[in-house]
Amino acid sequence: MAIDATTLKDIFTVLSISIVYRGCAIPVAWTMLPGNCPGAWKPHWLRLFEDLDKTIPPDWFVIVMADRGLYAKWLYQAILRLGWHPFLRIKMMGTYRREGESAFCPLQFAAPKMGTRWSGRVTCFRSRRLPCTLLARWDEAHREPWLIVTDLPPDHAEVCWYAMRAWIEAGFKDTKRGGCRWNYTRMTDPKRAERYWLAIAVATLWMVAIGGEADATLPESSFNELPERHIARQTKKPSRVRPRGLSCFCRGTLVLLANLIARATLPLGRFYPEPWPASEASPSSG
Repeated sequence: MAIDATTLKDIFTVLSISIVYRGCAIPVAWTMLPGNCPGAWKPHWLRLFEDLDKTIPPDWFVIVMADRGLYAKWLYQAILRLGWHPFLRIKMMGTYRREGESAFCPLQFAAPKMGTRWSGRVTCFRSRRLPCTLLARWDEAHREPWLIVTDLPPDHAEVCWYAMRAWIEAGFKDTKRGGCRWNYTRMTDPKRAERYWLAIAVATLWMVAIGGEADATLPESSFNELPERHIARQTKKPSRVRPRGLSCFCRGTLVLLANLIARATLPLGRFYPEPWPASEASPSSG
């Protein structure tokens, strides 16, 4: 799961918890706040977590991801109380102390330069101390390292899992200009907008289920069968990760429209498990 906030101009601020799947995000709990109004978000996040309590089978392995702007010790602890695993990015400002050592050092020392990584049990922050696992990695494609705190043992967690957090931002795009066009709403009442988001969430669930099924059953590429001198081999650019050409939400919408035009039975879609991100080339240790 991923948690994040999004805004609609200066009308609404939405706090959302979403299930992430194949590059998309399906909202499962949210609250709508008036835009540009002061107030703490903590009670709203805690209420949303309470609403989700006991809705996921206890034997499921669940990680909850959040960007560094949302990190807080109480958030980390709230996720643990639900039996889930926090996977929260933190800022480089601050210090940490490795297990078995007495001195604190700057967090930026965990992965001090491109191509380095480190993981281990630590105590983060000198003032509001957090016993946790720190995952640090700085790849060449990034301007700065990823620093992730979690309760998982260092050998049971991959820092690259955090890449799935960005899918909630793609989900916000599907909710607005990229799909449901919520950005054109004229509603100003947060409670009405919350109920409207229920329709959006159900529609997103349906489109992603349809598009995810199509995405999982795409025919295999015939690229490897082409002759060595084929123009496609000459122009193909090397890529470490093959990006999706079409999001599952958009693909599901197109499949649904095609069935409507053809007057065919409307598909329900289904969900296909997908491997979690895995490290390709391991950087050197920090």
